[in-house]
Amino acid sequence: MSSECKDGALLTSDLDYELPEDLVARYPVSERDDSRLLVIHRATQQWEHGRFRDLPDWLHAGDCLVLNRTRVRPARTFGKRASGGRVELLWLRREGPVWSALARPAGRLKPGERIELEGGLAISVVERAHDGLVKCTVPDGVDLEAWLDGHGHMPIPPYLGRDDEPSDRERYQTVFARESGAVAAPTAGLHFTPRVFETLSARGVGTRELLLHVGPGTFRPVTSERVTDHKLDPEWYHIPESSWRALQETREGGGRVVAVGTTVVRSLECAARTVPPLLSGWSDLLISPPFDFGQVDALVTNFHLPRSSLLALVAAFAGLDLVREAYRAAVRERYRFYSYGDAMLIL
Repeated sequence: MSSECKDGALLTSDLDYELPEDLVARYPVSERDDSRLLVIHRATQQWEHGRFRDLPDWLHAGDCLVLNRTRVRPARTFGKRASGGRVELLWLRREGPVWSALARPAGRLKPGERIELEGGLAISVVERAHDGLVKCTVPDGVDLEAWLDGHGHMPIPPYLGRDDEPSDRERYQTVFARESGAVAAPTAGLHFTPRVFETLSARGVGTRELLLHVGPGTFRPVTSERVTDHKLDPEWYHIPESSWRALQETREGGGRVVAVGTTVVRSLECAARTVPPLLSGWSDLLISPPFDFGQVDALVTNFHLPRSSLLALVAAFAGLDLVREAYRAAVRERYRFYSYGDAMLIL
């Protein structure tokens, strides 16, 4: 059973679990849909094992999958200060005439300082903010997005324990990624293939898309004693009106809305918190037990890090005790964990 604070809030320590180091998937499987799938049935508190290519077997005609079409930007760059010191910049987003980026190390960077990036681009620091965030300018006429496509590194997660490789350009990206802006992949979508989509369509399962640009906060562990004291970094989302209407019609017709990933859950549940629904905006919604889900009926997700906001969301959706038991079973069965790992389907 879970331990709780006196006020009933969930403790971050409840999101801890033991994971052998060799179960961290540092590379993807050769075929995307060959990953394993742990199917959890909330109604019976039971689970079963399968392969991701067989996902359609657990869905029905009239159900609708919701996908996050964000595309990961090759946003990691390395450069040299005038002093000779090295610096790493993770480019987040454009804000008018400047770009915001996470710098490492950031403490000694000063406004006005120039940094020569690998690839020959010189950028200037305009402002140093909190938590390693800096604002920079690029030379007039330079399209930074295009420059990063040619010179940037894919921002694979630090827990992979390796540098990015050419294959990550394709594999750390969903097959339906379209709009550049994320610095982390919506990893539940990495398992999908055209073959899976064809089978889903043949069985009458629909698909809809939305957009949430995943930010670096997705990897930030929860360090507060209570999960609810954790602050999520805001992330931009947009839900097309046509998708929102279709999802409401799905549920009214008896079908299930199946969220592909925690980013989809947070987008849909954030939008529904206002009347009328806010279909575009910045989401910092933290979902942890207890939470009243009003828009999502089933969830496809990967296995997440201990003490993470992502694991808190899954625990809220499936129940903390069931999730902890399922994770222990996944460890026993030697499932592969994290971004390039296996998947879960929670019904």
